[in-house]
Amino acid sequence: MANLFDRLEQQIPIWRGQLQDLAKNHGDKVISEVTVAQAMGGARGVKSMVCDTSEVPPDKGLMIRGTPLGELTDHTVEDIFYLLIAGDLPDDEAREHLRAELAKRAVVPEYVWQVLKAMPDDSHPMCMLDTAVLSMQGESKFVEAYNAGVAKTEFWHSMLEDCLTLQARIATIAAAIYRMRFDKGPRIDPKPDLDYAQNFAHMLGLDQLGDEAADMVRLYLVLHCDHEGGNVSAHTCSLVGSALSDIFYSVSAGLNGLSGPLHGLANQECLKWVLHVRDQFGGVPSEEQLREYAWETLNSGRVIPGYGHAVLRVTDPRFDALRRFGMEHFSDDEIVQIVDRVFHVVPDVLKEHGKAKNPWPNVDAASGSLLYHYGMTEFPYYTVMFSVSRVMGMCAQSVWNRAMMAPIERPKSVTIKWLQDFVAKS
Repeated sequence: MANLFDRLEQQIPIWRGQLQDLAKNHGDKVISEVTVAQAMGGARGVKSMVCDTSEVPPDKGLMIRGTPLGELTDHTVEDIFYLLIAGDLPDDEAREHLRAELAKRAVVPEYVWQVLKAMPDDSHPMCMLDTAVLSMQGESKFVEAYNAGVAKTEFWHSMLEDCLTLQARIATIAAAIYRMRFDKGPRIDPKPDLDYAQNFAHMLGLDQLGDEAADMVRLYLVLHCDHEGGNVSAHTCSLVGSALSDIFYSVSAGLNGLSGPLHGLANQECLKWVLHVRDQFGGVPSEEQLREYAWETLNSGRVIPGYGHAVLRVTDPRFDALRRFGMEHFSDDEIVQIVDRVFHVVPDVLKEHGKAKNPWPNVDAASGSLLYHYGMTEFPYYTVMFSVSRVMGMCAQSVWNRAMMAPIERPKSVTIKWLQDFVAKS
């Protein structure tokens, strides 16, 4: 199988042909209607974007390029990155080519470290990550190609160059931020002979815990790689990129969105609730104790973090994969035991409560517990871990958008007065 560049040379004409056919022969077909409530409520559920890298059917969960994520949990990060961009999984040769390409690009310029060192000691890890990404903008091959007058049909090539560089470096940067910000010791350089997940675990300092920790990092990165195009970080990255901003500007903007408490903070809130349960009962509660505590949480007007999802109507397959990993590798861990017990108790409570459209857990209900087990107890860093993975999706969507020559986004806004007049007329 071809490397990423060669594979896209083969695939892009096919994808462009499909889009051109749809626009030419079916462009007047209506795919969505917008209610007043949707216009006022963040455009939730309005079908108005194209994203081919992933989709989330409510009854199945995340699909990466048409493949259920549950079928991909044993694959490497390189496999998933290739799949997101090229549309199919690599063979051994293509995987090794991508691994070597990422390893070659993983060395971070000295000026990035100087920028991070100049930041206040109490800077939020996400602010540090975002700043580091933005600082590299001057190296963009996409900007260089644009300024040289390269045809827009070829923009994808330089965008892919930038994305490979960013994806390679972001793990190195993120690991260094963890060690710098939380006094974990000196920065650890990447090793060219390791794959992406092994290298990230190595640079975090987790390789001292053995292969199991690196496998957890691999699974975490695979599971958080993408989630359609309409979530805040993906949509922000796509929106900024639609103005032909390079990937450093675009991903920096996406990371700002991911930093928001309604997007990237969920796994922290879930783990806080689980830790509170442990402290409340001095360990793992019985099912009856947990049931009563869940009702107490709901009756006080609060929610049970991690349960319910805006799209899914089944248990998130990403949660299943993380819970299974924990129970297989360290089932004696109290936090993992509580996560498992909550899964067996809380959905029935939520069904009886009756207000939750989906009583099943999403990925955030389990992800923090695995990080916590391996000693990563610094909650502000969890969104950085999320970012290293989600940049894969943002990069893949950016390459796809440039390959398809996607136009600048410019939806029409209306005023409250316009809505009032519209409602009065109808």
